[in-house]
Amino acid sequence: MNQLTIRQIFLVTVCAFLAGCGSVQTGEPPAAKKIPKEIVIHGDKRTDNYFWLQEKNSPDVLSHLKSENRYTEAVMKHTESLQDKLYKEMVGRINETDETVPYKEGNYYHYSRTEKGKQYSIYCRKKGSLEAAEEIILDVNEIAKGKEFCDIWSFKMSSDHKIMAYGVDFNGDYIFDLYFKGLESGEYLDDVIKEIDTFAWANDNKTIYYTLLDHAKRPYKVFRHKLGTSVKSDVLLFHEKDESCHVSVSNTRSREYTIIDSGGYSLAEVMYLSTDDPEGVFKVVEPRKKDMLYSVDHSGGYFYIRTNDEAKNYKIVKAPVSDPSKKNWIEVMPHRKGAKILHIELFKNHLVAGMRQDSFRRMEILNLSTNKSHVINSDEQLYMFWSSFDNRNFNTNIVRYEYMSYLTPVCVYDYNMDTAERQLKKRDLVNNYDGSLYEQKRIFAKAADGASVPISLVYKKGIKLDGINPLLLYGYGSYGASIDPWFNSELFSLLDRGFIYAVAHVRGGGELGEEWFESGKLFNKKNTYTDFIACAERLIKERYTSSSKLAIRGVSAGGMLIGAVINMRPDLFKAAVADVPFVDILNTMLDEAIPLTVIEFDLWGNPVKSKEHYDYIKSYSAYDNISHKSYPHVLATTGVNDAAVQYWEPSKWIAKLREYNEGDTNIILRVNLGAGHQGSSGRYDKIKETAFRYAFILDKLGIN
Repeated sequence: MNQLTIRQIFLVTVCAFLAGCGSVQTGEPPAAKKIPKEIVIHGDKRTDNYFWLQEKNSPDVLSHLKSENRYTEAVMKHTESLQDKLYKEMVGRINETDETVPYKEGNYYHYSRTEKGKQYSIYCRKKGSLEAAEEIILDVNEIAKGKEFCDIWSFKMSSDHKIMAYGVDFNGDYIFDLYFKGLESGEYLDDVIKEIDTFAWANDNKTIYYTLLDHAKRPYKVFRHKLGTSVKSDVLLFHEKDESCHVSVSNTRSREYTIIDSGGYSLAEVMYLSTDDPEGVFKVVEPRKKDMLYSVDHSGGYFYIRTNDEAKNYKIVKAPVSDPSKKNWIEVMPHRKGAKILHIELFKNHLVAGMRQDSFRRMEILNLSTNKSHVINSDEQLYMFWSSFDNRNFNTNIVRYEYMSYLTPVCVYDYNMDTAERQLKKRDLVNNYDGSLYEQKRIFAKAADGASVPISLVYKKGIKLDGINPLLLYGYGSYGASIDPWFNSELFSLLDRGFIYAVAHVRGGGELGEEWFESGKLFNKKNTYTDFIACAERLIKERYTSSSKLAIRGVSAGGMLIGAVINMRPDLFKAAVADVPFVDILNTMLDEAIPLTVIEFDLWGNPVKSKEHYDYIKSYSAYDNISHKSYPHVLATTGVNDAAVQYWEPSKWIAKLREYNEGDTNIILRVNLGAGHQGSSGRYDKIKETAFRYAFILDKLGIN
């Protein structure tokens, strides 16, 4: 593979001097071999020198990944004291021993708590009242003993609250094994179902529905299991044969129906069955139709349906349970051009609609009896709030929601949907933090085609716009996902060192509705990248920062963004962080065996069948467009068990970047050998990863 320039190999970095650590020998970068592989499709011939890194089980690949880690450790050795300082600052802000606000489910009050020094949560409940004795139902620290990674995929109670079902992932590949725990005895049942995705209970306390994964890790089959019987005898209820669709199973909030959702990015089909009739046959709400999406919840004698049928930003309809087909749909909440309906949540007498308007989330409450609605408002310019996962009680007029901003820690409210009164139940405690010292605001950049792209900013008050401020610019811009103003206590370790933090709300995201999403996908995908560049240029022009003080970061598909913009404008950025980056999109979308490939043809295009799609993807693919030029400092991260973005994408990308880079910059890869897409699972380990990332940014921007 590539070799660094002579200057890089023997570099005694200026950044090391700025960090006060003296000279640093970074040594030789990993000597990845080049094995040319010719790929021919649609008459186009490409050569991929690092395709061999996709051979996960090869000893050479594992050896290379370990050598990448050794090189990264050498490059970052001089920042270890800084990493330690950052880590202690970040841990010092969190309330290490903490407890969530209890929520009521059945006759029990559930909550979770953390204990100082422990990586994971402890889930508890109390019967009848909050003054009752605590019952620990799941201590994740015990489950995680001896494991490098541990992620609990929610837990769900049987109707009588005597059995808890939960999924656990020990690899970070989003594949869960389903376990059942008897809560009266504390003993586990013999039933264990391997490699599931979603699951739901019937009301007989012994029937469970679950989805299994195919070879591409696509949930595609729904089975019914009876506790106490062999998994081999489980009954197949549904098989989704369309590889562009994936399947999930859940209960309505009323818990009166089990729902099977099947669909992708361009079609949907929902089936339903009474939870009191586990042996029954699922019925279809409305047969699938190209470009029509819908989802279903239930209250009273109606299904309430969120759909984009003749409603780009979605509308809400209802239909009688006796026949919920489209001919019986009655409009409940109309389509609005400037407001997208994100989801709905049903209570006995109310519907809660999660909306997005002017890029911000809001909640609209509809009284199902009076048909009158009102909106919960915010006093801050930048904010976000959402209906809490704790809303387990269907027969209530109280909805719990969580609120935060860049400057306001998470606040939990109980809101009376009839009186519009709210009660603050908890505000997260953040140590060594005074929100009055900072400010947040929004500005706009003009894109190449005239579109106005929002930029969110947060920084310490009194900062001068003199062009020398260090700035971290974050971006995503895919899947219609929006980057909301999340409170992140770790961020203040940068802000207190003079940083400005900025988020570019580029097209391909969902901040400004469905059209904003559509104008950044398929043949509009390059808008995502040019929007981001326009945001960077605006920040430099207005003297928030300069190119020599500008760092950028993206995660997953946001890493694709990072890879594209440093190919297009490497001169604009000093340092780039790409976490689990989707940078080898052309090769990935050509391989239908890779998880998510077929499902995502509607987002990126199908380069297998369409030369037009192939040519367009190739024109922006981060890996395919690396060329001989001076690149900024780059840190990429990956996990060997990543099922969403395979480890080889950043591995190949880093290898090729080093081969072509003509500058004296560090291009490094950090590989988590025991995790996947989300990185480490333990809360302290996650903070260490952030401290490492921030140390890289501070070091490369010369911030002492």
